[in-house]
Parts: sequence; C-alpha cells; structure tokens
Amino acid sequence: MSAKDPLITIITPTYNRAEFILQAVESVMGQTYGNFEFLIVDDGSTDNTVELLEPYLQDERVRLFQQENQGQSVARNVALAEASGDFICFLDSDNYWPLDKLEKQVRVFEQHPEVDVLYGDNVIINEQGAEISRKNMSRYSGRIAARMIRDNCVAMNTTMARRSCFDEMGGMSGKRRVADDYDLWLRFSARYQFRYEPEYWAWYRVMEDQISSDKTQRFRVNEAIIRDFRREYPEALSASEFDKGFAHFYIRKGRYLGAVGKKLAGIKEIMKALKYAPAETNVWRALLAVALK
Repeated sequence: MSAKDPLITIITPTYNRAEFILQAVESVMGQTYGNFEFLIVDDGSTDNTVELLEPYLQDERVRLFQQENQGQSVARNVALAEASGDFICFLDSDNYWPLDKLEKQVRVFEQHPEVDVLYGDNVIINEQGAEISRKNMSRYSGRIAARMIRDNCVAMNTTMARRSCFDEMGGMSGKRRVADDYDLWLRFSARYQFRYEPEYWAWYRVMEDQISSDKTQRFRVNEAIIRDFRREYPEALSASEFDKGFAHFYIRKGRYLGAVGKKLAGIKEIMKALKYAPAETNVWRALLAVALK
C-alpha cells in the first residue's frame, strides 16, 4: 500500500444480526487492500451483536456507533456523517465480500478516472448460506438514468462510489423504509457516470424477514420514487425517455401481477403503460400476454 492509496469508508448498518455479522466483518478485515475505515452502526440490536463486535474495536480502523432502532437509512446516514474516505462502500451485516473486492475496485477507478460509481454482481445465497443463483439482471455503464427509471440495476453491496457524490447530492433520503438504495442510485444517475464490471463483488443473503421481500410493496414504493425523480430532476432525461421508462415500469408490474394470479390488476397496470407509450409494440404484447393467462 502506498501513500497515494485512497482511503475507503465501509459502512455497515446492523440490527439483530448476531448469527451473520462475523462473516460480514471478517470479509472486511481480511481485505487485501488495507487503507480503509470500517464504520458499523448498531440500530438498537437486542441480541448479542454488539458483544460480538467488541474484539474488532481494538483495530483503529473500526468504529462502532449505537442508536435506538430507526432503520437502515438513518444508520447509513449516521456513518456517512462520520466518513473520512475518498470512496464509500456499503455492506449489509448479513452479506459478505470476496477478499479482493476493494483492491480490484480501487484499480478500476485508477484506470477509469471518469467513473463516479462502480458496481458489479451478487451471488445470491439463502439464509443458511447455500448458493441459490449467480444469475443477475442486466447491468449498464455510463449515464444510466434511462435504464434506472425502469428498474434498479445497481447492487448496493457491490458498489464503490466517490465521496464527492454524497457531498453534492446527500445520502439516503429516509423517505421510505424500503428501496432507499434505489432512491439513492436513481438520484446519482441524474448526474454521475456509472461503470458496471462483470465481477461477483458480494454474496447477498435472501432473508425471510427482509422488508424488501414484499415485491408488491416494492413496486408501489418504486413508483413513488420515480415520480419524485421526474419532478425533482426533470433535466435528467427527455420527456420521451421518462415516458418510456414509466411504460416499461408498468409493463414489469403488470406482468408480475399476472404471473401471481392477479390478472385484472396486471391488465390495469399495463393500461397505464399504454398512456405513456401507446405506439410501443412491447406494451401491446405484454397486454395480450397477461390477458391470455
């Protein structure tokens, strides 16, 4: 490690994750890139999470903050306010990283100084740690707002972003208890350059008690987020790009509702898509597909 190596801030919010947090912490402490600060925010845990973390506090790179339970977004913002790093990474306390994640990402930024946000893919695992899938959604590079308005393609736990982005646009909005990561990256997509690397940079654990598991609720929240985005950042996309983005969103929602047996609700959502893109053949195909289920 040289004197020029940037300082990386790693932010981990945690709440009652004693069963998994040591795996997350060890994946940070074992990184091949050592110039980091590790900010852990305990969000009012009632199990022995804090007790398990105490031995790691002997390392001067690790700091622990404690607060009453207020949710992940507040916890992340507490850490962002304390961050000193040139770059910011997020790691949830039930997930973990490959040991060369930081080293590889710093090198990408060195090779591509135009990039503001870097991200990759997840390995999906279940609560017991068994691998479920390495299949990820489509990812994109560059100015990705037109893609982001359709769906969140940025995997939170794989990211590394310039600190300057947060200084300019703020951290987590805290408006909603779910999908605050989508709100963050969608806002950033209005101004910053993203780069996707086809690397598995996080193991993402699917938990039965995760709020994000309610897909119907997530669609509802995402709709509110993209409406806020259009109102607050009208310069980010052209009117036609916004309209196509909304149409694609309603197609996805309609297809999902149709797939889970809610045909009429699905048709209703795709009819909304028609309002935004009546000439798009994919809207009509989606309507036909759901109607014939």
